[in-house]
Amino acid sequence: MFRNVTLKCLTEIALVSVSQYDEQFILLFTLTTSKLKEMLPLDTNIRQAYANGQDDEQKFIQNLSLFLCCFLKEHSQLIEKRQDLNELLHESLHYLVMISEVEETEIFKICLEYWNALAADLYRESPFTASTSLPLLGQPKTETPQRRALYNPVLSKVRLIMVGRMAKPEEVLVVENEQGEVVREFMKDTDAINMYKNMRETLVYLTHLDYTDTERIMTNKLYGQVNGTEWSWKNLNTLCWAIGSISGAMHEEDEKRFLVIVIKDLLGLCEQKRGKDNKAIIAANIMYVVGQYPRFLRAHWRFLKTVVNKLFEFMHETHDGVQDMACDTFIKIAQKCRKYFVQVQVGEIMPFIEDILNQISTIICDLQPQQVHTFYEAVGYMISAQADAVAQERLIEKYMQLPNQAWDGVINQATKNVEVLKDEDAVKQLGNILKTNVRACKALGHPFVVQLGRIYLDMLNVYKVLSENISAAIALNGEQVTKQPLIRAMRTVKKETLKLISGWVGRSNDPQMVCDNFIPPLLDAVLIDYQRNVPAAREPEVLSTMATIVNKLESNITNEIPQIFDALFECTLGMINKDFEEFPEHRTNFFLLLQAVNSHCFPAFLVISPLQFKLVLDSIIWAFKHTMRNVADIGLQILYQLLQNVKQDETAAQSFYQTYYTDVLQHMFSVVTDTSHTAGLTMHATILAYLFTLAESGAIVSPLDPTNASQSNVDFVQQYVANLLKAAFPHLSDPQIKITVQGMFNLDQDITQFKEHLRDFLVQIKEFAGEDMTDLYLEEREGALLTAQQEKRRMQLMVPGIINPHDMPEEMQD
Repeated sequence: MFRNVTLKCLTEIALVSVSQYDEQFILLFTLTTSKLKEMLPLDTNIRQAYANGQDDEQKFIQNLSLFLCCFLKEHSQLIEKRQDLNELLHESLHYLVMISEVEETEIFKICLEYWNALAADLYRESPFTASTSLPLLGQPKTETPQRRALYNPVLSKVRLIMVGRMAKPEEVLVVENEQGEVVREFMKDTDAINMYKNMRETLVYLTHLDYTDTERIMTNKLYGQVNGTEWSWKNLNTLCWAIGSISGAMHEEDEKRFLVIVIKDLLGLCEQKRGKDNKAIIAANIMYVVGQYPRFLRAHWRFLKTVVNKLFEFMHETHDGVQDMACDTFIKIAQKCRKYFVQVQVGEIMPFIEDILNQISTIICDLQPQQVHTFYEAVGYMISAQADAVAQERLIEKYMQLPNQAWDGVINQATKNVEVLKDEDAVKQLGNILKTNVRACKALGHPFVVQLGRIYLDMLNVYKVLSENISAAIALNGEQVTKQPLIRAMRTVKKETLKLISGWVGRSNDPQMVCDNFIPPLLDAVLIDYQRNVPAAREPEVLSTMATIVNKLESNITNEIPQIFDALFECTLGMINKDFEEFPEHRTNFFLLLQAVNSHCFPAFLVISPLQFKLVLDSIIWAFKHTMRNVADIGLQILYQLLQNVKQDETAAQSFYQTYYTDVLQHMFSVVTDTSHTAGLTMHATILAYLFTLAESGAIVSPLDPTNASQSNVDFVQQYVANLLKAAFPHLSDPQIKITVQGMFNLDQDITQFKEHLRDFLVQIKEFAGEDMTDLYLEEREGALLTAQQEKRRMQLMVPGIINPHDMPEEMQD
């Protein structure tokens, strides 16, 4: 009757981690295990018992799993040391294995957490003996560590469970739904993805502990699929997901031998099984497995070619999800194996890329537009690996032949009759062609210039015509017309044009050439259009494109900044300074542009009118007071950079300090003491310390108080800050304020100490107001989380196979 409550109490006791009660913990374990054997004999089929059990009995099994996992996690070493208790240890592990087979996700998660911790712990004890192949003749066989030997029998059963229950990876799009139908998955199941990540990590550790056992289990299960004795969609899925999950955990030779069998058997299964659904499931599994093993494909050209041809075959398979997976797998393989496609391989008469380009229209004829875009990006990665510039240019020309033919068709029609650009189908076609170009540019980088040059001026003319069409439609029918399909298609063309130019400029490597040839026609097409459009029809991408251009071209574009500012600055500021919510994209991109100009073209700020400069500074102040944290952070960075830039120009500096220094100081204190901005404390401290240093070091020569020129600037600033604080926080005493201000000046050379002093002051304010102070340590908490993530990543990189091959840094690929 009380067994569930008792188990919960025992679990709480098991979680206590203190060494002085070792004997009591051993006693607790032996008594609980012996009592358990009376209630639940070792030969009980727990999976079946759970399925048929009442609510109370099911809870008992869940509580038992919690007790065993908690006890073994905390105190297993006590039991391991006592040989007389080894049998009890194996019995408790046997219970856990049985519970792990229960068809209940929450119970399985409890067991999985323990198996993961155990496998990781055993691996870390002696990581260098993990994954060792059979010893060479004449070499002594490496000894299995004692703890590992103790757990080996049970680990084999755990491997079997992991392989049989492997969760679905994110990359697999073809699934069996609850009605037993094979469909494409549209909603990502985050719970399943997390489960997969945990199971994958556990199985990788288990493979390192005994790769031959993992291989034996997988090979046996695969044999069961091929001969039909274990054939089912679920069995094939879990097996292939498990095979894909251990990529990198075996030595390369073992991996090769194993994969040759797997790929041959899966391809054979694809030929052997009939029926659309069977084909779709097998195809999805083949694609997932081959996509997970780029190392194998790089080393075996024949398999790589076979796999890619199979993917092309799957691109004609109209079953939901198969084409998407084929394109996704193709791009993963293209990224990891790109150079092998542009080299002449043994037994071939030309590089495989030539083959692909020759039959490109046949390969993509059944694909949807977004799938074609993915395909083009993949082929672009291959062409990017061609080191010979002339050969590469020829490949690009051939590669872009189809999109260019379609582009020329629409442009030629539009040249004869501009009304064509009001036809929805023609405009949509242009949008799709530009999206293909965007993806090709992303893959090719700077060499894409040959293609961009071919369509550039036509593209900007289309941009102008469509802009005029949109403006005319808005003038005639009001802003609601922007929601109509034709107008949305026109705006897509404009956005994709900007995305293409921005993407290429960001990847270009000749700033002067870009400045001379590409920028003048772009500014001519884009700036006036943006300025005269109604706010709802202004593309935020104009701002982000200009920011990219300034970041890339740096001082080369300084002379164009006044023209860019005239067109973009005031009209955008008018859109975003009324509140903190409207036009969020314009808002972020506007400040990114401001940051870029401030960083790379600061001299341009010195030639604009004082009124415009005041607008610039006001917008920076507006930014760092913003409720959107990313905008506030950018605002603070811009201000700090601006103060440093101003100091470099002696003449401008003194005028700036006299006009704006106290304003900036006042606004900084208003944001520092605002509870919604505590996340920026380090940057607040850095800027305030810099402002005080300017006064203290004599960098400010002109008197900051023109009414009292005899007063030193340091005295004036101290008095000014004290008056500010007194007015804002009348409850603070004069000595408190004096100590605060004096401390800020004393510590302005040590940012860490200055920040602590500032935080102490904020604590005084918050204590008086009775507010929560945990926010004041938000940055430290975020920093600790980031450090923990980086440390986890570092540890994972040390274990072969733990990181998905597609998340690996490039230099670790081969």
